[in-house]
Amino acid sequence: MKKSKREKLKAAGWAVGSVQEFLGLSESDAALIEMKLSLSRSLRDRRQRHGVSQVELAKRLRSSQSRIAKMEAGDPSVSMDLLVSSLLVLGASAADLAKAIRGGEGGKSRHAAA
Repeated sequence: MKKSKREKLKAAGWAVGSVQEFLGLSESDAALIEMKLSLSRSLRDRRQRHGVSQVELAKRLRSSQSRIAKMEAGDPSVSMDLLVSSLLVLGASAADLAKAIRGGEGGKSRHAAA
């Protein structure tokens, strides 16, 4: 958020802070959530780049299309194991996974600018 907008909100009586502060998350909880979201974005991006539909990926994983949609949406019920194994099925290497976790693949961190 731009500094000028933050100042206007504060002046109007609004509390301004991060999602982590609002939810009372520890540093480790926030980092884990961000990693899962990065892996989710990476999965969607990699699947699309490879021209694989959610239905096809579901067949490869012996899962369902709706489960793939949940994985790509960052649903909290999706495990890190499932995200990582799905990326591996799509040909990701250990280096690709590390890059995804750092947020380098699949877009920037959602709250990096907060």
